[in-house]
Amino acid sequence: MANPGYGKRVAPDQAPRTANDFAHLPRREASIAAFIDQLPEGAAMDAKTLAKVLPDYGQQACRSALRYLREAGHLLVRPVVEATEAGKRWVTRTFFSRTARPTSWWERLLRGDVPSVERPEPEPDRVPEEPRRSRAYRALASLGRIDPRLTLSAAECAELEPLAARWLALDTTPEQMTAALTAGLPHPINRPAGLMRERLERKMPPVPARFTRPPTPDRPGEALPPDEVARHANRLRAAAGIARNADGKRT
Repeated sequence: MANPGYGKRVAPDQAPRTANDFAHLPRREASIAAFIDQLPEGAAMDAKTLAKVLPDYGQQACRSALRYLREAGHLLVRPVVEATEAGKRWVTRTFFSRTARPTSWWERLLRGDVPSVERPEPEPDRVPEEPRRSRAYRALASLGRIDPRLTLSAAECAELEPLAARWLALDTTPEQMTAALTAGLPHPINRPAGLMRERLERKMPPVPARFTRPPTPDRPGEALPPDEVARHANRLRAAAGIARNADGKRT
């Protein structure tokens, strides 16, 4: 959460969520807007914080996207004077609306001519540190580029990374995995991470038969190269993990 007085404020009178809320935006801006739309009231949404939790974008990209969202009518950032027990202070009000608004509407909001929303008192929250990025992690982080509704946070990518790594251990390419995860998406998508977990588990490719057969050297009596032994061991571990999960679901 942001410090008191700062953070996301949900603009009132928004239209219900649809699959095309941000279809009019460029892909990067649509992805970041869809992520902000899912954030709770009072959550920090400045460029620095977004860059820490969105693994696919850096701080400069997030700053440019926020500026674009302001110009497109989805975002209003305005410094105002707030009266407190200690006196007056300057704070920044940041309103977000999935429904694009003209400048005249935002001005009415600031004057109090449109209904306001109740804002719970925000609490401090730590931003998770960015982990090392594997192929599986990068594939999950890129889902928001395919469909903005699937934008995952860094923590969600890390949580789903082991499942995605099993796919890639079974000779599946990142492109094949993302195609399977994004085909025939439902509407609406309220929990993108939960949907991706369900699809990663349900659509897990079968273990190829060759993964369970140990390789043989070219000539009898020869030892296999160490790297070939290591590759086969990794494949067996992946196959064993998938089999255990399948057994657990059947019980």
